[in-house]
Amino acid sequence: METQDTSVSIDLQMKAEITCEFAIYYVPEPAADPLAELRKLLGDESSDFQLVPEPPKEIEFPYVAARIENDPKSHYAPPDERSLQYFGRGLAREQAAGLQDSKVVLILEFGFPKERVWNWLRAAGSITHSLTKATGGLIWDEATREVFSPDAWEEKRLHDWVEEVPDITQQIVIHAYRDEEHVRAITLGMAKCGLADIVIEGFPWSLNRNMGHIINLFAQSIAEGATCKVPGDFDLNFRAIRNSQVRDPQVTTLMPNATGVALLYLQNGIRQDGDPDNRLVEITFQRGLGPDIHAKQDHVLSAAFGFRDSVTNVKHDEAIEAASRAARRKLPELRATFEMGLAPGEFILVKAPFRTADKGREFMWVEISSWKGSKITGLLQNQPRNVPDLHAGQVVEVSEADVFDYIRRRADGTSEGNETGKLMEKRTQ
Repeated sequence: METQDTSVSIDLQMKAEITCEFAIYYVPEPAADPLAELRKLLGDESSDFQLVPEPPKEIEFPYVAARIENDPKSHYAPPDERSLQYFGRGLAREQAAGLQDSKVVLILEFGFPKERVWNWLRAAGSITHSLTKATGGLIWDEATREVFSPDAWEEKRLHDWVEEVPDITQQIVIHAYRDEEHVRAITLGMAKCGLADIVIEGFPWSLNRNMGHIINLFAQSIAEGATCKVPGDFDLNFRAIRNSQVRDPQVTTLMPNATGVALLYLQNGIRQDGDPDNRLVEITFQRGLGPDIHAKQDHVLSAAFGFRDSVTNVKHDEAIEAASRAARRKLPELRATFEMGLAPGEFILVKAPFRTADKGREFMWVEISSWKGSKITGLLQNQPRNVPDLHAGQVVEVSEADVFDYIRRRADGTSEGNETGKLMEKRTQ
């Protein structure tokens, strides 16, 4: 891993010169001469792009440099079928398989000044789409590392582009993966807009959805020209985003107690293997309240999106205790699953009691980050009502013997467990 000084000023400005690379893989060969078809498209009076033999040293006009590679396997290898399960868009199974035997790939490098970035980025996507329709093939986006069918490309990259600054979420992807005990998320594709890619480090999987929203909203905000008013401090105001396709779904789903403003702090990101070859801006949550970074993350997100947390007073009768005993019998299996490694996006919560100020017990959920022997370490998921020294998001330890119930949340959104909670919910209805 490379190290980097994160104390220098943050550059949110758009680069003066922007390039992007798309490619068309033919399965196995083009239906027509790609270069001849490209010249036809660029000959249209509405096209600003000029065909050049190689990229110029300085970008003074919109250009496209095109080259054909007749040995893709050796010099421009397509992603394998396993990768296409995650990064193939609109591909039939036979297309994914056929891509491995591609005999020809047309590589297109587009370049343009920033002054009309959105017009030219859209035009580059449109030229690539039209060329693919004329010659056959599948589209590769070098920046986001995705492969599209022509129809999927039109649907995602062109169809809903109805405002000057597009919905940036349709132009980029977010890769989220476990990095040691927690999760790291990073964008791919912001370089096509002349902007820095965005990274968030060290959060639990249970926050993945809201962290994704923060990244997308921040990406949209800087694409629309937002900057830091105070060095490092960035007030991400959801309602200030101009693109209604991005703004409205977020604003209309905020909780009644939400501020709609995420108080972020920015620093230069630290590059890891596999990151995009681009500037990195890291979003941190040090402006939040709490004793550690996880509590601060929870505080910033809860304030911005709002939260719903309730306390239920329920007597633990024999039916609930029996459900709890059944849950504890599952713990060895869950521990083995955790130790083998959970799938990306999957996480396990355990419910455990914590001693209250009046010597009682408050049961709360903990997302597991470490499970060693009988000791479970994780992040508290609830805001305690009567445990003064604890906060939501705080790192806590519980004993396996004290676990009352569990929830296993799978990557596809399904879950198992929480049988005691289901019984309690019935009692309170």
